[in-house]
Amino acid sequence: MNKHIRPKNVLISVFYKDGLTPIVEQLKRLGVKIYSTGGTQIFIEELGVNVQRVEDLTSYPSILGGRVKTLHPKVFGGILSRRDLESDNNQLVKFDIPEFDIVIVDLYPFEETVKSNANEQSIIEKIDIGGISLIRAAAKNFKDVMVISSMADYKEFYDILKEKDGTEIEDRKRFAIKAFNISSHYDSIIFSYFDDGNTAFKFSMPNANILRYGENPHQKGIFYGDLEGFFEQLNGKALSYNNLLDLDAALHLISEFEDTTFAILKHNNACGIASRNNLKDAYKAALAGDPISAFGGILVCNVEIDGQTAQEINNLFCEIIIAPSYQKEALEILKSKKNRIILVQKESKLPNKQFRTILNGVIEQDKDSAIDLADGMKTVTKEEPSTQHLTDLEFASKVCKNTKSNAIVLVKNKQLLASGVGQTSRVDALNQAIEKAKHFGFDLKGSVMASDAFFPFADCVKIAHQSGIKAVVQPGGSIKDNLSIDYCNENKIVMVMTGTRHFKH
Repeated sequence: MNKHIRPKNVLISVFYKDGLTPIVEQLKRLGVKIYSTGGTQIFIEELGVNVQRVEDLTSYPSILGGRVKTLHPKVFGGILSRRDLESDNNQLVKFDIPEFDIVIVDLYPFEETVKSNANEQSIIEKIDIGGISLIRAAAKNFKDVMVISSMADYKEFYDILKEKDGTEIEDRKRFAIKAFNISSHYDSIIFSYFDDGNTAFKFSMPNANILRYGENPHQKGIFYGDLEGFFEQLNGKALSYNNLLDLDAALHLISEFEDTTFAILKHNNACGIASRNNLKDAYKAALAGDPISAFGGILVCNVEIDGQTAQEINNLFCEIIIAPSYQKEALEILKSKKNRIILVQKESKLPNKQFRTILNGVIEQDKDSAIDLADGMKTVTKEEPSTQHLTDLEFASKVCKNTKSNAIVLVKNKQLLASGVGQTSRVDALNQAIEKAKHFGFDLKGSVMASDAFFPFADCVKIAHQSGIKAVVQPGGSIKDNLSIDYCNENKIVMVMTGTRHFKH
C-alpha cells in the first residue's frame, strides 16, 4: 500500500468557494492538473490557474440544466480505480482515464434550503446527485484518493498539502470518515423532509461537541447538535454534560409560561418557580421555594433581566443563567463572577421528537406537548374552584408535568411551595412535599396540589386535606376515582381532572 501519494490530478467541483483559493494555489505549486466544472471552473480560471474541463474529458457537456455533469465512467473510473491492481491500471490506459488522487466536492445546501422555507421545487433541485456519488466513491477508495467534502475541512487539508506535498493513508482515511458522516447526515435530512414524520424518524447529528466529561468525571461525554442554534454564551466556562441536561429541563419548563416567570432548577427539577408582575419579585418568590437547593442551580426566566434583578441574583452562587436578553447594567453585574455561565436564549423551537438509548437500541416518542389549561379542567366535586384556585391549579399542573415521577406539586399564589419528586410512592411524594414546604415556613392553608397521575385510593387527598390544601388537579382514570372524589365532597375540597397523565421518567 502506497502510504504517501503526491497528487497528479484533482477534481474540484464545489458550491462553497470560500477558503478554496489557498488550496488551488498550493495545487498549482505542486504541478497538479485540475479538472473542474461550471462555476468552480470559472472561479479557478479567474485565479490565473489552468483548468481542464470535465466535459472535455467525458466528451459530454453539462446537460439537463446542470443535473448531469460528472456522472460518467471517465470520472468515476479515475476515482475508483485500485492503483495496486494491474487489471484496473490496464483499463485506465485502454480508455484514457486519468487517475484522480484528490476529490474536492461539497454538497448542494439542501438543509439550508429547507430551513429558508423555499418552495418544493427549489428544495428538490438542491438534492445533490453527482456530488454525493463523487464523495462516496472517493471515500470508498481512500487507500488511493483523498476526499474533501466540506468547506469546514479546507484549512486542515491545506495544511496537510503544504506540509507534506501530498497525502498519507492516515489523512485519507480520516477524511473518508468525515465524508461518510456528511453523506449519512445528508441522506437522513432528505428522508426526514419527505417522510414528514409518517414513519421511523432518521436521527442524524453531524456536529460533535466534546464535553469536559459525562455525568461523572470518569465518563466521556459528547453532545451531537447545534448549541449555537439555541444559545449565545456571553460569559463563563464550557457547558458540561449535566449542564446540558438541566438546560433542556429548564427550557421545557419555562416554555409553558406566558406571565413573567422565574424558575430555579436542580437535577432537572424545579426547586423554585413563581410568576409575578415584575421579574425581581418573581425571582425572590422562586428562591424562597428552596434557597438551599438553589445553591449551584440553573436559573431561567422568560423576560429580559434588569439591573435590580441581577443584583439579587448576584448574591446567589449559581451555575447558569438563561434569559432572552439582559440590560447592560444587569450584564455587568452578572459577569462579575467569571465562571458563571450566562446564556441568551434564541428564538428556536424545541424538537417534537425525543430519544433515549436503552439496552442495545434507541426509543423514540413524541414530546409531551399537552398543556393543562384551566378552561379544559373538569370539576368532579360538588365544590367549585374559585378563579384563584384555577389559576394556581394550572400553574401547578405545568410544573408537575416537568417534574420527575412520581410527582406531587404544591402551589399557592403562582408560587411553588414545594414538590415531591422521583418517589416510588405517590404518598411518599406528597409527604416529602408537605415536609419541605413546612421546613421553609410556608402555610399550606388554601394551597393547591397537582399530581402527575391518578389516585388509586383516597390516602393522598386525605393527607392533603389535613395539611390545609383546598384544591387538587389530577388526570383521573383510576377505577377507584370515586374514593378520592367522595372524600373531597365530604370535606369540601375541590377536585378537577384533566384526562391527561404526565409521567416523566
